[in-house]
Amino acid sequence: MAAEVFWADMRTEKGKNLVDKVATLWRKAGFQKAIAPEDLVAIKIHFGERGNLAYINPVFARQVVELVKTGRGKPFLTDSNTLYVGSRSNAVDHLQTAIENGFAYAVAGAPLIIADGLKGKDYFEVPVNGKHFQQVKISSAIYHADSLVVMSHFKGHELTSFGGTIKNLGMGCGSPSGKQMMHSDVLPEVREEKCIGCGKCRRWCPAGAITVNGKASINAELCIGCGECTVTCPVRAIKASFKSDPVVLQEKIVEFARGALKDKENKCVFFNFVTHVAPECDCNSWNDAAIIPDVGILASWDPVALDQASFDLANAQPALPGTRLDGHEGGKDKFLALSGYDGTPLLKYAEEMGLGTREYNLVKI
Repeated sequence: MAAEVFWADMRTEKGKNLVDKVATLWRKAGFQKAIAPEDLVAIKIHFGERGNLAYINPVFARQVVELVKTGRGKPFLTDSNTLYVGSRSNAVDHLQTAIENGFAYAVAGAPLIIADGLKGKDYFEVPVNGKHFQQVKISSAIYHADSLVVMSHFKGHELTSFGGTIKNLGMGCGSPSGKQMMHSDVLPEVREEKCIGCGKCRRWCPAGAITVNGKASINAELCIGCGECTVTCPVRAIKASFKSDPVVLQEKIVEFARGALKDKENKCVFFNFVTHVAPECDCNSWNDAAIIPDVGILASWDPVALDQASFDLANAQPALPGTRLDGHEGGKDKFLALSGYDGTPLLKYAEEMGLGTREYNLVKI
């Protein structure tokens, strides 16, 4: 059976601004049924890396917080620490970055809790019985929450083609060691014929795995597969290399997503913000120009249908001039063109794992 996906476009008028549209989506989708009085409600959102401006505006988070409170739920905003060394790799830096990016209590109206604790060691091993993992490491605040509201920024991604709800659930709810489990098949390689020896990859490498002696060289024993060098190289001399089939990373993310949803049937709801669709992940300390016009905000009880609808709507948009999609042919997969990877295996495997269906009915509000 097809799932319902509700869509609010970017058009506004007096008495119906974008923040109001979030509330309308909530009511139309019947999300209040996921919240019982006294529920501890995790609002999973990406707080944005320092220097990146493409993350979801905190004003939207505040609207969701208020909606949860109307059902007498107890909301908190949360995310897990990162595997790479940036401005969110421990709870102290993470909270500081979140506040600097506008998620302070005075704005968002709810406490901030880093889901996996001070150094990413607070997690539970959740059984999933998947193709790759029997159990996955899910951040404790996500695991213990009674209800889950997932607010995801839909955008491109340098390793998974695109990122939306399923990636926010899988990679975003995993502890740093869980993130390493997902990334363990991914190691970058230097194409020496293209390398200009500029050293930018070495300066951005969080693991100290790169040396430059005329050409860059990566120590596979030290490399953590974070992809920083891949997105930093100005001449694209470094590409991600998979030890196994490229779909393995996507499938591992799906298995972690299943773990994040475990034992929360009818208690999880999802938003995708298909706005400022940047070509790369919000984990970078910058964001490139949006590749397509803003599509709007989508909501569903079904994370698979939501990501499929977002993917389809994004690919139906024209490519914006002066962006990374210059010269891209219309009607083709924009995210494949950007990253070189097909992101649809994630959707296929998520459906196989029972996270939802790729069939959807789009309901425009």
